Amino acid sequence: MLHREWDFNIAQQDAEFRDDLREASGIGKKKGKKVLRALIGEGNQAYVDGNIPEAIRMMQEVIRIEPRAASAWSVIAQCYEDSNEPKKALQLRIMAAHLRHDADEWERLAAQSRDLGYNQQAIYCYSKVYSLDPTNVDALWDRASLAKEINDLRAARHSLLAILKRFPHDMTVLAELRPILIEVSDLPLCASLYQTALEHYQTVQPLGPAQPIDPSLMDQPLPNQTFGFIDILVLADLYNTMAESDNAIQIVRKGCRWLQGRAGQRFWDGCADDREYDLPPEDQGNMNTERSGDIQPGHYPLDINARHRLAIARIKLGDVEEGKMHASIVLAQDVLDYAALFGEIADSYFEREMYADARPIYEILGSEPATSSLYVLLQVAVCRRMLGDLQEAAEVYKQVIDADQTNNDAKMKLAELYEIMDEPRKALELVYQVIDSRKRRAHQPEATPTPSATQPQGASLFEEKRTKAKIPAPGKSRLTLAELKALEEQREREVSLGYSRVEDLWPRMRHGDAEAEREWMMEAEKLVEMFRETRNLFVTTRDYDFKGMFPKRRIQRRDDTEEDRMVSRLELNERDRHTRKAKDDGQASDKVDSFRGVTFSNWLRIFMQYTFVLTKRGDYDQGEEVLRHILLSNAYRDSNSQDTIRITIITCAIHASKFSIAVEQCRKMINTHQFNNEAFRLLLVSLASGHHPTDPFVSSTLQKHTLRELRLHDAAVKTPELMKWNAIGRKYNLSSSGKEEPSKAEEEVDDEAEIPGPVENNATEKTAIRMPTKHNPIIVTLYGQMSLAAKSYQSAICKIYLLHAYDYCPEDPVVCLSLAIASLGRALQRQSDNRHHTIAQGMAFLSQYRTLRKSSGDEVLEEVEYNFGRAFHQLGLHTHAVSHYERVLEIAEKRGNEYASVAKEAAYNLSLIYVTTGAVPLADGLYRRWLSI
Repeated sequence: MLHREWDFNIAQQDAEFRDDLREASGIGKKKGKKVLRALIGEGNQAYVDGNIPEAIRMMQEVIRIEPRAASAWSVIAQCYEDSNEPKKALQLRIMAAHLRHDADEWERLAAQSRDLGYNQQAIYCYSKVYSLDPTNVDALWDRASLAKEINDLRAARHSLLAILKRFPHDMTVLAELRPILIEVSDLPLCASLYQTALEHYQTVQPLGPAQPIDPSLMDQPLPNQTFGFIDILVLADLYNTMAESDNAIQIVRKGCRWLQGRAGQRFWDGCADDREYDLPPEDQGNMNTERSGDIQPGHYPLDINARHRLAIARIKLGDVEEGKMHASIVLAQDVLDYAALFGEIADSYFEREMYADARPIYEILGSEPATSSLYVLLQVAVCRRMLGDLQEAAEVYKQVIDADQTNNDAKMKLAELYEIMDEPRKALELVYQVIDSRKRRAHQPEATPTPSATQPQGASLFEEKRTKAKIPAPGKSRLTLAELKALEEQREREVSLGYSRVEDLWPRMRHGDAEAEREWMMEAEKLVEMFRETRNLFVTTRDYDFKGMFPKRRIQRRDDTEEDRMVSRLELNERDRHTRKAKDDGQASDKVDSFRGVTFSNWLRIFMQYTFVLTKRGDYDQGEEVLRHILLSNAYRDSNSQDTIRITIITCAIHASKFSIAVEQCRKMINTHQFNNEAFRLLLVSLASGHHPTDPFVSSTLQKHTLRELRLHDAAVKTPELMKWNAIGRKYNLSSSGKEEPSKAEEEVDDEAEIPGPVENNATEKTAIRMPTKHNPIIVTLYGQMSLAAKSYQSAICKIYLLHAYDYCPEDPVVCLSLAIASLGRALQRQSDNRHHTIAQGMAFLSQYRTLRKSSGDEVLEEVEYNFGRAFHQLGLHTHAVSHYERVLEIAEKRGNEYASVAKEAAYNLSLIYVTTGAVPLADGLYRRWLSI
């Protein structure tokens, strides 16, 4: 009652108030109701006299004066009806219906609109019927049926859910609603509705639907309104689709038990297996179904379709043995009668990567013309390939191509197999066919939709939608979220398949299997390119971690780059076939720690292995490009991942003799890990020895960089008040002046700089690292050694970098040896001021080096003797040099391992002395003993 009293139209009430006010004041009486009544009377008289145009004119004047005159709208509608213009009449009656609020009239208008094909208008009319009469369920049903016909799933879903609210758990309504919810991918709601319906009917009929209905229960279903066996299968399928296999198993077991009238036997729920539905012993055959435990198998009958759902759920859940038991019972049936069940079981095995179990089922389906399809044959080929039967897989792909010459995917798969089997000519021929096919398809004209002439748009008050699917305009197609998710699931399955294959092939590849190496490189390249082509992993704002693929603005379209890469690779293999070279082109918060089912750590391992193999094959540039690209991914923003990738680049660069690249990456690691000696040690290891690493080691850029780090370290120890923390660069910089008083913010930074120990170096970390409190001998030693390598001995001594290092760490033999080399080198230069003093100083440091090295053990005696021999050799004291070189050779003879020593270097230097002094036979003996291969 309260609802009806307050349910009024404010505009209508305001208009009535103005009319009453005009009538009470006497103003506008002649132009008010009396004028309208007169016009309406004249219009009605004209209609009775058969003067239709005059009646229409008079009623239009009435509507102009008072649009809320319902009778005028009705008379005009009747006039058009008599003039054989039913469409205009219908429009006018709809306008009049808005003024009368009559549910029956709206229902008649809905029927007329539906007959004329105005489906959207009819749906609107049915909505008005339900809003005026909420008890009219027939209007909702008609609205849902019409919406379903025109594929307006949203309206159909809304109407059926409204019916379900008035008639909860109605199985007829659920049966109509189920395909709509599945179409819109609202599986959770569908499963919830079916689950609540099952629980309701189990409460109403506790002994099962086959038992009499309890008269004490009020809401009793009709005999045909109950939860049946088909509904049990539907609910189980929904749970299996949503990857809720546990719920699917419980639904099948408990639901079938309830249907059999055994709902009280709840003790079966305590069994983890399905012994309740084991076959009788006489029907088991060769199956071994021995069960352990106190509860013996029930041997209750179970329909083959329900057993199929149990098999699918068990296999997906990982309970393979139980799933195989059910699957074997299903597979014992006739394949022609249960082909769909066979295919779903095979797909379940395939998803679990159980190719040996899936392959025979697919082959059974493919052997029958009634059950065979291109999908089945392609699955057979994939299973054979994953099991190593490459030739048999190729035969299947040939059958598919013979049946469908336009199947480019099958041609590409067969080309990959030919590449693995080292038949590049056949692979190239197939790839060329695919490229030609795509080019022809690109030049074909697009099909344009023809305009519909059966539905004039202006005859309906609504925009009528075509029941057929619209042809999207070129370049305007956008996938829905459901399609994006389905495509992403497909990509995830492809990644899982490729990753498992890469893992299986890696041990064979490391043992030198050439075929395994080709296939591994092909699969790894697919994974690497798939990762690099995903835009969500390479966003412009790198301050945010990777949070999954959705929401996603656009979908990655597959282009022709895959074919181009394969063509380049096959042409290269064909060109190098006779020289037996196998080279690949190689073109190519709530943080989520995985991408498409593979953790980022495993992705990184694949990148490293892939680039290592590329570098070994001589394609270092491609490997470096991949690693530099991965550095930009927001999946590897953390410091550990960045360090790992940079060290990988350094490793590949050293192997390819790209030492400038190694120095570049070491410099970046030095900047990242400020005041950390390990980065400097990594630089020294990367440029260990040889002429080629010397040029990058003495480059001006590296010297300037090292000098800057040296000054920063020295300032941090001597004048820490001048060091300012840069939160953006996450490192300390030296301020220009220290005379100004530090601000409050600067004082807070200085306080944070005194925290004990370094903190985690994340991309979002703003806390300052700890500054050093004492001098570091490594940096000054490194800079001094750079001066030595550049033969700038004077700067190494006069600038006292090495002497500073000796002051910081006087017991380091490397510092002493470096000082000895610098002193002797300076003594032999022409500009030396006091050569004898410098030589004596150098020999003193060399003696200190010998003392320190001998204290560490006898195994370093050979190294010490060589360095002394080299010093005397440089000074021209050949007699002393020969004695030391000979001691090195004697020690190497005693140890018996000439390759783990400096014996060859000592022998070569000694031979130079022998040749210089004319002792050629002695030099020849050294050549034969120590310097021959």
